[in-house]
Amino acid sequence: MRVLFMGTPVFAVNVLQGLIDHYEVIGVVTQPDKMVGRKQELKPSPVKELASKYSIPVLQPVKIREEYQDVLDFHPDIIITCAYGQIIPKEILDYPKYGCINVHASLLPKLRGGAPIHKAIINGYSKTGITIMYMDVGMDDGDIIKEREIPILDTDNLESLHDKLSILGKELLLETLPSILDGTNERIPQNKEEVTFAYNVTREEEHIDFSKSNREVFNLIRGLSPVPGSYANLFDHEIKIYEAKLCDKKYSSSKDGEIVELTKEGIVVACREGSIILTQLKPFGKKMMDASSYINGMKDKLMGQVFY
Repeated sequence: MRVLFMGTPVFAVNVLQGLIDHYEVIGVVTQPDKMVGRKQELKPSPVKELASKYSIPVLQPVKIREEYQDVLDFHPDIIITCAYGQIIPKEILDYPKYGCINVHASLLPKLRGGAPIHKAIINGYSKTGITIMYMDVGMDDGDIIKEREIPILDTDNLESLHDKLSILGKELLLETLPSILDGTNERIPQNKEEVTFAYNVTREEEHIDFSKSNREVFNLIRGLSPVPGSYANLFDHEIKIYEAKLCDKKYSSSKDGEIVELTKEGIVVACREGSIILTQLKPFGKKMMDASSYINGMKDKLMGQVFY
């Protein structure tokens, strides 16, 4: 079995490690190195770092639709993809004997696209999961082989749910691969009427709108924490919000976004329905801190101010 893996971010590392432990991974395809940080240092993807550790050959095409021949030259029997980051051309999809298999972080046909974990939390889903699927030319629209779900808890944020799904993706792939190789797996077409999309989060979507319910605000904050983080403006500066708690108390005379109480837990802000307690934030030009620390330095100025 000649396995070729295609993936890029941290999410895909567990999946690649599982394949390395159990199969012959002949090559890895990942996104080109990127300039990161204030010093703009060239940094390889997490998948490339793992492949290099095991001396596995790595390809990094800028546009795989135009640079696919090197991939075919590996002569893979099967291609496994997980969060690769580019649309894979038909020339590659049609090549492997056992097909191209994708590990996707949602219960398809819900949440096709590049941000399924973010959007599962932001949209208030009670559960999500992993889908093992055959790849097709459309975005995440191939036949489903196997799915497994997990609950989304109020204590989950983007980071914790990401880590759970990454482990589940590895486990479900390794459990499913034997049936793919011996031809006994299921192949279930997706129901087109149930399709939803999870496009990458835009800058506009990161802004907190306190005219929404406290539950919607809560979901947005944890669905973007810790990266990129949601934000609101106060004193003409952007404040990043990373953690919050729900509060059912409604302050009848308050405006949406108004700071209505300062407690040991944090800053209580009025929403359209109920209120929310901001517990961890990053003021403009400062480091991340507990809201209680921010209150100590700004106590006389905060009450009655409105986030916008």
